[in-house]
Amino acid sequence: MEIFMSVLIGFLFASAVYLMLSKSLLRIIIGTGLLSHGAHLMLLTMAGLKKGTVPLLGEQAKAYTDPIPQALILTAIVISFGVTAFFLVLAYRAYQELGTDNIDEMRGTE
Repeated sequence: MEIFMSVLIGFLFASAVYLMLSKSLLRIIIGTGLLSHGAHLMLLTMAGLKKGTVPLLGEQAKAYTDPIPQALILTAIVISFGVTAFFLVLAYRAYQELGTDNIDEMRGTE
């Protein structure tokens, strides 16, 4: 399962870099979203994909799952949602003011 997740993470990172290198502002925002999803999956995979029960003291289980990586990923998801919402509002306002989402046209180089 770790090999499949590694391939998926590599695909997400490659897609994110490709989208972030484009000239469209909306593609850059989608690329940052994909990059954050790849980072979340990487954290989860690095913590170990194992099966177990919840870490409660009353349970007598053979294996427990670690809740720390899940808490870190949940916090990172909330932060990336806020950043993506800010990027979308900023892109919408820039499109209203400048009439384009092309980065080169926003700079005035074209």
